[in-house]
Amino acid sequence: MSKKTYLTRYLVEQQRRADLIQPELRLLLEVVARACKRISQAVNKGALGEVMGSTESENVQGEMQKKLDIIANEVLIEANEWGGHLAAMASEEMEGIYVVPNRYPQGEYLLMFDPLDGSSNIDVNVSIGTIFSVLVKPEGTGVSEQDFLQAGVKQVAAGYCVYGPQTTLVLTVGHGVVVFTLDREQGSFVLTEENLRVPEDTKEFAINMSNQRHWAPPVQRYIDECLAGKDGPRGKDFNMRWVGSMVADVHRILTRGGVFMYPWDKREPDKPGKLRLMYEANPMSWLIEQAGGAATDGTQRIMDIPPTQLHQRVSVFMGSKHEVERVTAYHQAL
Repeated sequence: MSKKTYLTRYLVEQQRRADLIQPELRLLLEVVARACKRISQAVNKGALGEVMGSTESENVQGEMQKKLDIIANEVLIEANEWGGHLAAMASEEMEGIYVVPNRYPQGEYLLMFDPLDGSSNIDVNVSIGTIFSVLVKPEGTGVSEQDFLQAGVKQVAAGYCVYGPQTTLVLTVGHGVVVFTLDREQGSFVLTEENLRVPEDTKEFAINMSNQRHWAPPVQRYIDECLAGKDGPRGKDFNMRWVGSMVADVHRILTRGGVFMYPWDKREPDKPGKLRLMYEANPMSWLIEQAGGAATDGTQRIMDIPPTQLHQRVSVFMGSKHEVERVTAYHQAL
């Protein structure tokens, strides 16, 4: 039987291999992984843990919070605030940043997360997940919201945990994408795939078709060509898949290829998109790129976008390289 590689060993080896990651970052990622295990346990209990349903409150996005949204957010904060690796955290569920309290030592990193992506799927037992991103705090005393406003290219670690039939942790520290699966009996994440790659070509796309009448012409053109199948200009049949949970849809694309799209639409013309640049688009874009894919907002690389707001929104086209290049070219041709 082959010897298992656990998350801690993998991170230690990355640390030793020409200092690919710093010791403090290794420890931070281990803490994030432990928090994800706790969230996984709460998700798996479902109604037995009395965690189902919505609360009476809305988050900063104006979305009704699920009980598990709040639980997951609290788990991540409590797990990470005392270790000495972080200066501050930012969450999709909080309006402002959470500075590490003075009673704990402050570290050099900043952590951003979507504590429970796809939470509208909780009550129907469909896969959901946690997305996270790590930045280095700029030099200087104190910490402010401005310190978080760094382009995605500045990330030093990014990943997500998907809570489905298996609990799976997908991670990059800038040297490819690795996949860990939670061994529930052992309580440990075990390395199950290295050097994950997204096929450059695909016959699958993921988009919310119910919004089709609201899309811009480049998106309409791309989808029309896909739907035309082998008799159309693309010369091949496409399948559509849509879970309604970004972490689940992107995980499928990382695993077998495809293109994930959440574009601007004319229902809210002043908003560039629905997904959040800092908590969702940047970390997922880095994972996709590290796996050989591409990610743009329709006109430019997502990770090059200079953020101006903590909860900034963005259009998203990510996945198999050639498909992303095609739909991006349709936007750029306008």
